[in-house]
Amino acid sequence: MKKTIFNTESLLGIYEKMLLLRRFEEKAGQLYGMGLIGGFCHLYIGQEAVAMGIQYASDPNDAIITSYRDHGFILLRDVSPESVMGELMGKSIGCSKGKGGSMHMFDVQKGFFGGHGIVGAQVPLGTGIGFSFKYRNQPNVSITLFGDGAVNQGQVYEAFNMAKLWNLPVLYIIENNEYSMGTPLSRGCATTDLWRRGQSFDIPGEQVDGMDFFAVHDAVSKALENIRAGNGPMILEMKTYRYKGHSMSDPAKYRTKEEVEEFKHRDPIDDIKQLLISEHKIADELLKSIDKKIRANISEVVTRCENAPLPDPKELYTDVYS
Repeated sequence: MKKTIFNTESLLGIYEKMLLLRRFEEKAGQLYGMGLIGGFCHLYIGQEAVAMGIQYASDPNDAIITSYRDHGFILLRDVSPESVMGELMGKSIGCSKGKGGSMHMFDVQKGFFGGHGIVGAQVPLGTGIGFSFKYRNQPNVSITLFGDGAVNQGQVYEAFNMAKLWNLPVLYIIENNEYSMGTPLSRGCATTDLWRRGQSFDIPGEQVDGMDFFAVHDAVSKALENIRAGNGPMILEMKTYRYKGHSMSDPAKYRTKEEVEEFKHRDPIDDIKQLLISEHKIADELLKSIDKKIRANISEVVTRCENAPLPDPKELYTDVYS
């Protein structure tokens, strides 16, 4: 995808949304350290280009389903930061009414089907969403995301088989951030080109630079076009990187500072920023003002969430099986 097809206004919008994800996650990390967010919390810092590229390339009526590293995706589905932060803080205003927390965000009305804590469990669910689209003759695609740690789960390959057998409109996206919790990819996977995992099912795949918004947007756009044409499922492996530990309880001592710094030199948000400055002649002061505005808005969101009520105890019995 040539960068020139994005005008200054659209690039500023992309920059602002990616920066929102970064600042939101940084604040979530602070609140977790203060004890205002409990349970598990997996931050998306470093991987923003993947979520942004998918969002910009997809249709609002396409479905997105992912793992527990889900904050970025639900924010880009136009779910309010207050609804997401409220969920993190276990408040009644949260998108899952304070019962799901970090790992189980949902907003089906916005086409976001979670947020799933069980490794790989979202893959057959996303395949089922694709089946529903085909059964109802809807021109939509189920964008089903999972990590490099989930690729060795048996249910993933059962889903691949069914998706190809029934020619379902599913785009499988592997967010390969190099580590399954603390295990390097090379120690957990006999074959490390993860996009090849669908070859035995005749599912085409491709590896993409997941640190580059433009590369993600281009690959996802082409894949969705191919799937909508009735050609069945595809796999995209996004080579990305998380700057923080697997979760807030992970000090990430299994990797070197030099390795992290190497990836930080390819920061996807900085790339957009430098493009705006060098080629679109945007003043650094304007970009700083955008950052300041985002930080202020997030602070206001936190204040409102702190003052919001906890869920009514009766909520324990709603939206659950009995």
